Amino acid sequence: MSEFDLTILGAGPGGYVAAIRAAQLGMKVAVIEKRATLGGTCLNIGCIPSKALLNSSEKFESINSSELKNIGIDLGAPKLNISKMMDNKNRIVTDLTKGIEFLFKKNKITSFIGNGYISSPTEVTVSSKNDTTIVKTGKILIATGSEAAPLNNISIDEKKIVSSTGALELTTVPKKFIVVGGGYIGLEMGTVWRRLGSEVTVIEYLDRILPGMDSEIAKKFKLILQKQGIKFELNTAIQDAKIINNHVQLSAINNSSHEKLSFEADVVLIATGRIPNTNNIGLDDLGVKLSQKGQVLVNDKFQTNIPTIHAIGDVIPGPMLAHKAEEDGVAAVEIMNGVAGHVDYNLVPGIVYTSPEVATLGKTEDDLIDNNIQFNKGVFPFSANSRARAINHTDGLVKMLTDKNTDKVLGVHIIGHEAGNLVHEVATAMSFGGSAEDIARTCHGHPTLNEAVKEAALAAGTGAIHI
Repeated sequence: MSEFDLTILGAGPGGYVAAIRAAQLGMKVAVIEKRATLGGTCLNIGCIPSKALLNSSEKFESINSSELKNIGIDLGAPKLNISKMMDNKNRIVTDLTKGIEFLFKKNKITSFIGNGYISSPTEVTVSSKNDTTIVKTGKILIATGSEAAPLNNISIDEKKIVSSTGALELTTVPKKFIVVGGGYIGLEMGTVWRRLGSEVTVIEYLDRILPGMDSEIAKKFKLILQKQGIKFELNTAIQDAKIINNHVQLSAINNSSHEKLSFEADVVLIATGRIPNTNNIGLDDLGVKLSQKGQVLVNDKFQTNIPTIHAIGDVIPGPMLAHKAEEDGVAAVEIMNGVAGHVDYNLVPGIVYTSPEVATLGKTEDDLIDNNIQFNKGVFPFSANSRARAINHTDGLVKMLTDKNTDKVLGVHIIGHEAGNLVHEVATAMSFGGSAEDIARTCHGHPTLNEAVKEAALAAGTGAIHI
């Protein structure tokens, strides 16, 4: 029997970051992970391998298109070696998982491989193939993450009908690739396989893509993706999927007209959201309170209704994002140790890692209108930014929303090259209650993409300079 101050279920971004911070604060920490490698869904089968493929596919497309030729670089037609591309992705994942292993050793964190079951408020049972271990602990932190949400009992075989996991492991380029779901994951994976040669169609239940994101930004982004070759079937509900003659046959219905539709593809990706991993870890037996969506209910200290049991990340309400889970993890263990841990959920950026990228932060224009908040809007297109023109990335814009009376920045929404990096300038300003004028009067290097952020701030006030 092992005894610890804190035992964490799950070694994903939230769990492993919480473990390291807890160890830094002097706690004796154990982490239980069902996978043989650390890092969770994000590192092993999610955000990291997908970004590796996005990078590889973007480079392939830039060579395969006229992009380089137009700037004076002549190359022969590239050959796709998908096996090496996947090897590169896997190598990146392996290196990063080893990095977490090193950090665990450095911080004297004990890891157990197996399934964790909370058998009491101060006890976790770890079951593996070979044995069972009882872990005694002062506190427990649930960081078990989430999994792909099922759709109409459609069976996922990870070969023809795949989740994001299977979409990251395809060994050939499908001729026809259908994505069910117009969210972050679906659009990123659709982009990867379109670049590599697939004919991609996105089928979305709603009448728009990127639900929850600023609607104006979502509309403009859809137009950009269409220009790139992705087709969209919106307001469409998938009813069934069958594999016939090595092809996937989808039956669907239009939500407005009720017209019956059918689609055929070589591979179908089901990307209709994610659900928290809260089953089979002992919560029901202990009476831990859950929401109707299966999320663990916690207070502002990340405690459940059982004070020794805490939860973070995808298993609690809020955006299911790796960086949000990391912030939760740090805050939770700091609070356990009497430190003023805090997460501002209004400042959690959402990023789509396509080309161009999409980044969103704070309130959307829809939010402000719905809540009758008076606001100013500043918009600046990248087509008017000198650096964007110099590097041939002129698609997109910066949209900044400010309080009409105080000029305080309420939200920013960016479509453009490196949008995921640009958004953090505004995040820092917003964390200090900054105004558009604060950003506008900050000297920005020239020529940089960041100048578009400055110009949008100017546009929200007295007016942009370069349009």
